[in-house]
Amino acid sequence: MIGKMNGALLKKIAVVTMLIDHLGAAFFFIYTSMYDGSAAFAGADTIYRLLRIIGRTAFPIFCFLLVEGFFHTRSRGKYLFRLFLFSLLSEVPFDLAFHDSVWDLTSQNVFFTLFLGLLAVMAVHGAKQSALHGAEHRWLKFTALMILAVLCPVAAYFGRTDYDVSGVLLILILYELREQRVLACVCGYLCLLHEVWCFPAFLLLKFYDGSRGKGSKYFYYLFYPVHLILLALLRIVCLK
Repeated sequence: MIGKMNGALLKKIAVVTMLIDHLGAAFFFIYTSMYDGSAAFAGADTIYRLLRIIGRTAFPIFCFLLVEGFFHTRSRGKYLFRLFLFSLLSEVPFDLAFHDSVWDLTSQNVFFTLFLGLLAVMAVHGAKQSALHGAEHRWLKFTALMILAVLCPVAAYFGRTDYDVSGVLLILILYELREQRVLACVCGYLCLLHEVWCFPAFLLLKFYDGSRGKGSKYFYYLFYPVHLILLALLRIVCLK
């Protein structure tokens, strides 16, 4: 059964594990000793850590599917725009859910990381095409695109996006090694070694069968800000 996993199934696994992670980070966190110095009940800290460990599976899968989407989308420009749009729409819900604030600059939501990762991939891909098939001034275009690709992880670092530099680099690794799945998974895991519990994601990616599967892409776009709004409301109610 695990030998055949399409994109839709991988996306469902990513969404479920992300939800578990955010239940821990946005809601269950308020009951731990890390929130106000004392745990609300015995074992609260342990349960919180378990939820966060499960949640480490989500991000690598989303990055993998982002790269697959780059090769299958009808319009890469529209794909990039959607990510940027939802990064903006998700920022206030993200700050409310995790920082008890309408606007907090200490960290930005994961859509910004995915946006910068896709932008970096588009820049590298365009640079390759320019070097191979470009006409006049092709090396100027190649250099400009490669500079843009380098600036993407820099922007993730200074913008403090979720997973920041390592997130953008993971997306580039999955793009560059797309035809070498095992090597891509090994290098990808090493890139996220600071999130040691993310390894189940790379095990699952090994069994991707190359098909997209059925599912509404807009459901997954909307799920992110909507579930953060609900978690923020739940957090506010419980704190009161």
